[in-house]
Amino acid sequence: MNPNRPYLDFPFAIDEHGLSAVTDTDDHVRDMIYLVLFTAPGERVNRPEFGCGIKQLIFGPASDALAAATEQLIHGALIRWLDPVVSVEKVSVLALDATLEITVVYSRRDTGERREDVFSHPIPL
Repeated sequence: MNPNRPYLDFPFAIDEHGLSAVTDTDDHVRDMIYLVLFTAPGERVNRPEFGCGIKQLIFGPASDALAAATEQLIHGALIRWLDPVVSVEKVSVLALDATLEITVVYSRRDTGERREDVFSHPIPL
């Protein structure tokens, strides 16, 4: 990844100059992880396998087994789709009230920088 190259921001927005909003490399990597986490397989027409399918698991009964399965599902999807970009060290999942909170510990392959990002998403009721 080129650290000097601007990337389109996610979600798509228009900036104060009326142009497509752009972001830096750190935020772009975070955006890519978010997209893998919260895209359901079949949601993208031209890449139907993309995503990890966690939305289908959140309605299962809360248990240690479900949490472990969800963490493995996420870890595998991140390796499948982002292995050239990040090295995933740890994934943890926590359901809090009506929010799914996912913590991903990873290192960027281009810089070796270690990051820990938390991704939250509302759980549909």
